[in-house]
Amino acid sequence: MIARTRKSGPADDAEAARGQIAELREMIRHHDHLYYVLDQPEISDAEYDRLLHELTALEEHFPNLVTPDSPTQRVAGEPRPGFSEIEHTAPMLSLDSGAAEEAVRRFDARLRSALGEDAVAYVVEPKLDGLSVELVYEDGSLAWAATRGDSRVGEDVTANIRTIGSVPLKLRAGARPVPRRLSLRGEAIMLIAEFERLNARLTQEDKPVFANPRNAAAGSLRQLDPSITAARPLTFYAYELMTIEGPEPARQWEVLDALRDWGFKVTRHTTRARSIAEAIEIHHELERQRDDLEYEVDGVVIKLDDLSARETLGETAHHPRWAFAYKFEPRREVSEILDIVVQVGRTGKLTPVAMLRPVDVGGVTVSRASLHNREEVERKDVRVGDKVRIQRAGDVIPQVLERVGEPGKKRRPVFKMPTHCPSCGAPVVSHGPLDFCTNGLACPAQLKARVQHFASRDALDISGLGERTVEQLLATGLVGSVADLLSLTETDLLKLEGFAEVSAKNLVDAIQSAKEITLDRFLFALGIPEVGTQTARDLGQHFGTLDAFLAATHDELEAVPGIGPKVAEAVSDFLRSTATRKTIASLRKQGLKLIEAEAAGDGQFAGLTFVFTGALESITRGRAEELVRSLGGRTSSSISAKTDYVVVGSDPGSKYERARELGIKILSEKEFLRLLPKNAL
Repeated sequence: MIARTRKSGPADDAEAARGQIAELREMIRHHDHLYYVLDQPEISDAEYDRLLHELTALEEHFPNLVTPDSPTQRVAGEPRPGFSEIEHTAPMLSLDSGAAEEAVRRFDARLRSALGEDAVAYVVEPKLDGLSVELVYEDGSLAWAATRGDSRVGEDVTANIRTIGSVPLKLRAGARPVPRRLSLRGEAIMLIAEFERLNARLTQEDKPVFANPRNAAAGSLRQLDPSITAARPLTFYAYELMTIEGPEPARQWEVLDALRDWGFKVTRHTTRARSIAEAIEIHHELERQRDDLEYEVDGVVIKLDDLSARETLGETAHHPRWAFAYKFEPRREVSEILDIVVQVGRTGKLTPVAMLRPVDVGGVTVSRASLHNREEVERKDVRVGDKVRIQRAGDVIPQVLERVGEPGKKRRPVFKMPTHCPSCGAPVVSHGPLDFCTNGLACPAQLKARVQHFASRDALDISGLGERTVEQLLATGLVGSVADLLSLTETDLLKLEGFAEVSAKNLVDAIQSAKEITLDRFLFALGIPEVGTQTARDLGQHFGTLDAFLAATHDELEAVPGIGPKVAEAVSDFLRSTATRKTIASLRKQGLKLIEAEAAGDGQFAGLTFVFTGALESITRGRAEELVRSLGGRTSSSISAKTDYVVVGSDPGSKYERARELGIKILSEKEFLRLLPKNAL
């Protein structure tokens, strides 16, 4: 057995240093595991610091012996200008979820119907409320880490993940062999006690505090300077195997054991269940313990234990069929409506917002909640001065659930939506339950929201352009339209409060970098009504170029797969607007360069839409969809009259029946594979 403490001594040559460095690294990793993963430290902080200092001195004297997985490299590197993107080794799908016991039992019935009664047993894990991350190890050393992102591509947070003590930089070799390549999924969180200590420190430093542990974890991990992440108390829990090159576990319970052996922290509240009734009882018990747990949990994840049976079940476009997130009931409290204010969004929509007497709901102070629209206020009959029951939907979004009756109390007048815009005074028009300002971008509130949307992450992604800066730019007249953003100079920004030469240069550089953008992101950035990120991708792929899109008629828009009459009408109205054409012309004049998509008219599947249902045997669902898109086709998760082919695997579900009803061509997996070019796989 290797000694876990040692007497320090200088190395007189490189070969001796190599041995000392190896011994020190193993000892430090051992103590890291005891401290960060097992919470069972064996030595004092001073002794640990002495070991780390000795290793650091040796590596400084022999820099050629430094390796990326050395404990001294947990905090290394300069701040980065931005995050690069990494494609996940396998899609990081979301989970089917619900808070009703009936939904959980339906999930169980589907699995038993597909697999047989004896094949179904579960592992029940707490649903941690943090930031989902993929870690990839090559030859036992951490190679890279990425956030979930859009489930297929995430942000490269390798440098930040390396600073978390509970993330092993090198896998532990024990009873299980270290795989040649391993990718796993886990959650970066902040323990409640650490969150409270962090907020106390930020308060003392007169800095903004975090709203909840999840926001604190996400904000800490997505720092461009790894040293800031290193100063934040993050913890990583591993819970899922994504890919492995080496001996594969057969069950989820074995996966968790393997993760522990390799040096990862695995939550102590994970339990096995032989039936869905046991899983439901585990959920209820953990919900009863919820307020006493060391971390935020918003439910449990019920997973099929048998990994080979998971392959049989497969996945939908959105979630695996073998897991279900059984959510806890939202936390609820009673507060009072102090005022109802009306906000104006980027499309001119007026939204009533309840300003609440601050109340703690599950550890988060809630002081406002959207009332959505005029009809919602009328339906709930809430007024200023009323007591209301509020909850955080999904433990995140505050909602006014209902009014709490107060017999004998005289209520205030019924709330009425304004007839004129609270921002600019222009007349308000109503469309169904919604109300809109008629002043367009001449309305300051609409312009502010439009500029913020234009610079947002899924649009131009201009780093450093926050709400306060946008307000200053509008107030000083430096920006009067979204196009004005692209012409800002360092001299302009130095006129604003809070800007110095470095910060001004950084923002201008970010704006210049954002001038080159893909067509679909640009269409989303324009803020076209009814057009989200997916619709923008559909439009970009279909038309290929901005000019082709601008020339599209209503009928041509409605012919785009995935575009219905309502969306086609909204886009058509947007394109007919003189203001739209003027804005686009100004953006091009300011140097906007579009990376235009390849029009969906090339390839063997050009113009065809495929829907996949059921589990495929010889190819994954994600890979099949990628092949369709690479051949010019389109994939969809829903069936409509515009669907050309439905590819059916095992246990296809209702989509198969829907395809038969509509008379859509149905293909087996083998028939689909025969359509592909010989070298496609």
